[in-house]
Amino acid sequence: MQIPSMQPLCTPEEWQARIDLAACYRLVDLYGMSDMMANHISSHVPGEPGAFLINPYGMMYEEITASSLIKVNLAGDILAKPDFGTLDYGINRAGYVIHSAIHAVRPEVACIIHTHAWASMAVSALECGLLPITQ
Repeated sequence: MQIPSMQPLCTPEEWQARIDLAACYRLVDLYGMSDMMANHISSHVPGEPGAFLINPYGMMYEEITASSLIKVNLAGDILAKPDFGTLDYGINRAGYVIHSAIHAVRPEVACIIHTHAWASMAVSALECGLLPITQ
């Protein structure tokens, strides 16, 4: 899929955040933590309080580029979105809800990563949960 560059529509700071976030998505996939498209990673948009970037729902992590990221605000309004053609990707509501809540109460946090790593899923399935038995 050919996605037009979003760079002309961004500040240099937003464009760098887009590059870094796209690289993060690719690294999470490379290290086997992508769980197809069930996880989410978001980054605040420097200089735009309450705005953050998140993946388009339906794209695999290895497909995400700086220009494919969607910019949303804390209310869930899409502020900037590339032209995906007939696919018209949007955002995953569950991912947005988790990330917007964290960005709202912790504006100093630049990036949020939510994964379903096998080890954490296994521990969460235990009746006892995570036992604090070692340092």
